[in-house]
Amino acid sequence: MAALFENDELLALDKPPGVSLATSSRADKSGSAAVERLLLSCKEVARPGMLLVHRLDLPTTGVVLLAKSDAAHRILSRAFQSGGARKTYRALAWGHPVPAAGSWTDPLGRDPRDGRKTKARADGKRALTRYRTLRRMPSPAIVDLELSPETGRTHQIRAHAATHGHPLVGDDLYGGATRWRGVRDRRLRQALAEVDRPLLHAARIEIPELSLDVAAPLPRDFQELLDVLGATRPKTRS
Repeated sequence: MAALFENDELLALDKPPGVSLATSSRADKSGSAAVERLLLSCKEVARPGMLLVHRLDLPTTGVVLLAKSDAAHRILSRAFQSGGARKTYRALAWGHPVPAAGSWTDPLGRDPRDGRKTKARADGKRALTRYRTLRRMPSPAIVDLELSPETGRTHQIRAHAATHGHPLVGDDLYGGATRWRGVRDRRLRQALAEVDRPLLHAARIEIPELSLDVAAPLPRDFQELLDVLGATRPKTRS
């Protein structure tokens, strides 16, 4: 079910992959056009006046909030800008982070060699991503991560994970799309080869001040790969 929550102020939707929420001055890239694309992809009827509160990357799935009025948009936007909105993501990444839980604090900025990418740079903007290992698959070495970005840099989770040697499974931009070629098990190799996007999911948004707590279930491709891989609980490491 694409509609996750609704009240008089907002609508929360479960965004599928492949829907662009990017906006610009072009008519087909306006905020209203992005809302229309999202509603259509979620099989919701057109709703004039709905406003996009925040964005997810094209391949990312999960919770997106739409405001029903200018006043609601201001309140929700303020929560995101002030840190009052707690965002929790799930991701499958290559390797096993050590320690199993921690923070990535590398400043991030545009990659001068590839303008599509973000990279760690000494002169970049402050960025903080907290992560926690939920499950660890030993062979191939893949980890199921819970991540909480406390800043909002472009591709923040993807760039931080890749910087620390753990690109997301399926992420062709940050080096995680072809590692499956070294997997020996034929069934696992085939399952990993079929992943066609970075496996990153906006699982939950909490805004305690507004008594708002919305969660989205894992999408099918993410859950099916978890089922194929199997999982083992990580040993505690410091």
